[in-house]
Amino acid sequence: MTAPSRPGARHLPSNLRIVHEDRDIIVVDKPAGMLTMATDTEKTRTAYFALTDYVRKGNSKSRNRIFIVHRLDRETSGLVIFAKSEEAKRTLQERWPETTKVYAAVVHGRMDKASGLVISHLVESGVHKVYSTRDTTQGKLARTAWKVVQERGEYTLLDIELLTGRKHQIRVQMADLGHPVVGDRKYGTGGDAFPRLALHARSVTFAHPFTGKSMTLTAPVPTAFAQLVGKLAEPTPEPGL
Repeated sequence: MTAPSRPGARHLPSNLRIVHEDRDIIVVDKPAGMLTMATDTEKTRTAYFALTDYVRKGNSKSRNRIFIVHRLDRETSGLVIFAKSEEAKRTLQERWPETTKVYAAVVHGRMDKASGLVISHLVESGVHKVYSTRDTTQGKLARTAWKVVQERGEYTLLDIELLTGRKHQIRVQMADLGHPVVGDRKYGTGGDAFPRLALHARSVTFAHPFTGKSMTLTAPVPTAFAQLVGKLAEPTPEPGL
């Protein structure tokens, strides 16, 4: 787990927290608003850039580097796994279908049942927006399991398990159900004043790329979510819904 006096830690942004680090991997709790990796318009304010600087301890000539295993949307906070070698990256990605990924999301409205499963086909448009389609030859199968954690007023906190990993999957499917994620400017109904997307990757269970041992890592649900649903309940420790 995180050590307070880790070498190179001074090169990390204060809002990027290392949850676990060993010889093969680094797992961080990424803040909302930070990119996982660079884009054409943003090269340096990313988790990848910060962690590269961290493993090099500020020495740009160092050969140390990290490798991207997967990403989170810029607006989504929570756990992201990076590898320290190409072999570790390849092993993690090959086992990705067996990785359990659980998110916390606050959505608009109250669900009509305690849990459910959403199955649809998703396709990306040319404007980087994803939508559902009935044409199974165009869309990619997306499966999402959800359960109610707590409710207050017209907001509901959900535990959501990604059973597939499509772009914007949770955001699109929740909106399709009529319960868009709070703060979603792209798929919401508009007029949402919450300052961030209320979506957080809170738990990941995976096999370590070297030892093969199962690991479950967690990142606390952001306290800002309590503004919507009240004092946050302790999440279920075991993965799966």
